[in-house]
Amino acid sequence: MIWGRTSLQHAPMKFIHLTDSHLVAPPQRLFDMDMAARLRGAVESISRHHSDAAFCIFTGDVTHWGETEAFAEFREIMNRLPVPWHAIPGNHDIRQVFREVLPETPAGLPGFIQYGLDTPAGRFLLLDTVNEGQAGGVLCQQRLDWLRGELDKAADTNVYLFMHHAPMNVGIAGLDRIRLDNGEEFGDLITAYPNVRHLFFGHLHRACHGSWRGVAFSTVKATAHQLAFTLDPEAPIISSRENPNYAVVLISKDSLIVHDHSYLDEDKAFSYDRGTPEGTDEPPEHQSDWG
Repeated sequence: MIWGRTSLQHAPMKFIHLTDSHLVAPPQRLFDMDMAARLRGAVESISRHHSDAAFCIFTGDVTHWGETEAFAEFREIMNRLPVPWHAIPGNHDIRQVFREVLPETPAGLPGFIQYGLDTPAGRFLLLDTVNEGQAGGVLCQQRLDWLRGELDKAADTNVYLFMHHAPMNVGIAGLDRIRLDNGEEFGDLITAYPNVRHLFFGHLHRACHGSWRGVAFSTVKATAHQLAFTLDPEAPIISSRENPNYAVVLISKDSLIVHDHSYLDEDKAFSYDRGTPEGTDEPPEHQSDWG
């Protein structure tokens, strides 16, 4: 790994990855679910357990329909966090309304919501993949040129990328049809820079981790509804009422660790007592020294 302008000397840097809240103007509900309550639950859990995080990053689809009232509720809920937060839009959002309701969002590239952050772990670049009027995403030449310039300037430090749309196929046909349209062009660009360490995105409404063209990636379940898991190449997008997650990311000098946390399942924890086989008072011999 490259350590230049920034470095991690002791404890890992912790940040939170959230995505896809799909808020609607209150008091509406979506799919008979209270999406605002699910986002509030995430914020409450983060506030209880991860107030030491450096910040939160939200990777798009703040709203479902793009209403001003839905953006305003997002801002009100996120401002309850004890740590700073940063967001980018998704295909369900309206860029102009996003900017009007969240005017403090950095203006890294005029006309888009695309910007960079300096962190103890390196340079974080947040990309705007919205292709207006389309469910799939795109990074136009202007946005790619900005990214290339930022990568050139960050040559002596680690870089982490954030976007809404996945740039690659993930094997779920309904999602692969609405990924980043020019993912291969984007891949050609970032693989020319060996200091690009990880790619984070949303949009999938599923946990999915791996590597693509040599770059590690991860996404996390939405705070809203999820998408059902199917590898049937003919299947449409199918929604699911599975519980939401957020991701806790730990970056140290030698590693990047992603923990997916199902925060609505926190009341299901129990003490682990290994016990003994039925009819005995001792564990099996091969476990006798475990303590």
